[in-house]
Amino acid sequence: MKKTNCFQVKTYSLSFISFFVFLIITKYAQSQEQMSSDKYFQEIVQAERKANGYKINPAPLNAILDYDITYHRCEWQVDPALKYIVGKITTYFKPLVANFDSIKFNLSDSLIVDSIKYHNSLLLSNHSGDIIIAFLSSVIPINTIDSVSVYYKGVPPSTGFGSFNQSKHNGSPVIWTLSEPFGASNWWPCKNSLTDKADSIDVIVTTPSPNKVASNGVLVSVTPSGMNTVFHWKHRYPIATYLICFATTNYVEYNHYVPFGASNVLVQNYVYPEDSASASSQTTDIIPVMQLYDTLFGVYPFVNEKYGHAQFGWGGGMEHQTITFVRGFGHELIAHELAHHWFGDKVTCASWEDIWLNEGFATYLEGLTEEHMFGGVGWLPFKTRCINSVTSQPDGSVWCSDTTDVYRIFDSRLSYNKGAMILHQLRWIIGDSAFFAALNNYLNDPALAYGFAHTSDLKTHLETSSKQNLSWYFNDWFTGEGFPSYEIIWNQTGSTVNLTVNQTQSHPSVSFFKLPLQIEFKDQTHDTIIRLNNTFSGQTFSVALPFTVDRVNFDPGFWLISANNMVFSENEAGQQVSIFPNPAKDKLQIIFPKRFEGTNLKLMDIEGRILKEVPASGIKKLTIDISGYEKGAYLIQFNSGSNTVSKKIIIQ
Repeated sequence: MKKTNCFQVKTYSLSFISFFVFLIITKYAQSQEQMSSDKYFQEIVQAERKANGYKINPAPLNAILDYDITYHRCEWQVDPALKYIVGKITTYFKPLVANFDSIKFNLSDSLIVDSIKYHNSLLLSNHSGDIIIAFLSSVIPINTIDSVSVYYKGVPPSTGFGSFNQSKHNGSPVIWTLSEPFGASNWWPCKNSLTDKADSIDVIVTTPSPNKVASNGVLVSVTPSGMNTVFHWKHRYPIATYLICFATTNYVEYNHYVPFGASNVLVQNYVYPEDSASASSQTTDIIPVMQLYDTLFGVYPFVNEKYGHAQFGWGGGMEHQTITFVRGFGHELIAHELAHHWFGDKVTCASWEDIWLNEGFATYLEGLTEEHMFGGVGWLPFKTRCINSVTSQPDGSVWCSDTTDVYRIFDSRLSYNKGAMILHQLRWIIGDSAFFAALNNYLNDPALAYGFAHTSDLKTHLETSSKQNLSWYFNDWFTGEGFPSYEIIWNQTGSTVNLTVNQTQSHPSVSFFKLPLQIEFKDQTHDTIIRLNNTFSGQTFSVALPFTVDRVNFDPGFWLISANNMVFSENEAGQQVSIFPNPAKDKLQIIFPKRFEGTNLKLMDIEGRILKEVPASGIKKLTIDISGYEKGAYLIQFNSGSNTVSKKIIIQ
């Protein structure tokens, strides 16, 4: 156990920091390859898995609940050539309990606390197990604002993907911070939780000239100080701990302005000199994106200050409040990170169990830019990508059941894509008017705005706006796992089309997914879409149509999370190949309508690689052993006459 007893308060110059250069060995390699949209999305996700390994130390989950933060004054001295920090953090707080005679902060025990100062007096303190306890000289009355200052220094621990990073770009050193989910206490003493936002902050960073510093809020001053420069940033909005940041290197700075009537929003860009020409041609894309979000969800939440981008060395982006850190400037990335400033920064998930309130929304808003911009050409591919991702595995809920597993928190299939698509399904269920009204009310709820929210808070606003009880939906799609598959058999007699809708589920946690279905009826000149309220498997419907139907399509608008769907006429039903169960665990049964005269049957992975080939010619029923294969989506393929038939299956 480390103990601090009345140390003399010390400050350190940057020349002193250089003494510790021998401690620095960290370097990061960067990939510059061009990526497809899907690969770029995966880069966004990878960048938001911000901790060490598969399991992370959940120490900050030991929540500090006995005081409320009102303000931080963060003073740091750093040299981007060195992985080292000297800091003074002055925290103003308000006790929430009686007999408040000590205060706690989260801080890695890899860092050294020189002293803690209170009213010009030095306090006794303990620093053990990543917790600082400072013993106050007197009891502070409940709801009384007071302050302490923590002086510290050291080499922040390496935690895999982030927290406090030092590396180089094109030979120039750079430091950036990246704290989500629990990394803030790796580099500064804080209350590292999702229970409290500081009402405001000042960030003051001293760094060698001619480096520049990007941080939250408004740049108040840039002051030369010998061989160094002091950058003072001021932020006057509530801010969660993990969103406080800075980055420093030899940035090139340039600005854009987003026009809103008579006013403009400043967009400050801090980019590497070697990338400034290409970046300046891309960052203007933020202008129509911010204007779209303003139209859909109200004014940019930090309109009185700024928005901005700061380039950093990680493969993706991080939505630090008012200053997104990015590797590149592709549309998907900057749209996703800007979206977080409504969903994630203004209203922040109150638990990492509810991370989809950040990432599902940001992903869906990224999709909304594809719906409303570029002529809508990217909207269908966006929805298809999300659905294919979600249905590539038979299980998984949007609710994050293990918040010590960073890969589960930032799971691209569940927290991002499934989160986005359950929002899209809700939009289909309650309609555009109620859906967007609910989201605006959620963002502007005085109990949530610039604070924290749980899924139950969003549910309340959706129910109020739609005047519907949506418990059934959240039971199936938030905590429930899997997705439905549909079999629709139809026939037409005169002007009446009859349909039978059967449903199977990919996971036993949901016995039936009750959803409205979108069905399209077509002939050469007619196209009619109807909505069917499907409440049980085997349900029948009759639809009157003034034309002879030759084609029926299921979910043409891609509203639903579903897969392995089949639509056929009653005459075709007897000719269908049956594959069951689907999803399956150990054995897969395949029944042909008559003795199969085709070639061998192939089990393939989703990329088309052959995993198993089974003789099938001349048989009517076939059993395939699928034990030993990993969970996921596969293909059954066979040739019948001149046709190649491929059917998707799910192995549980």
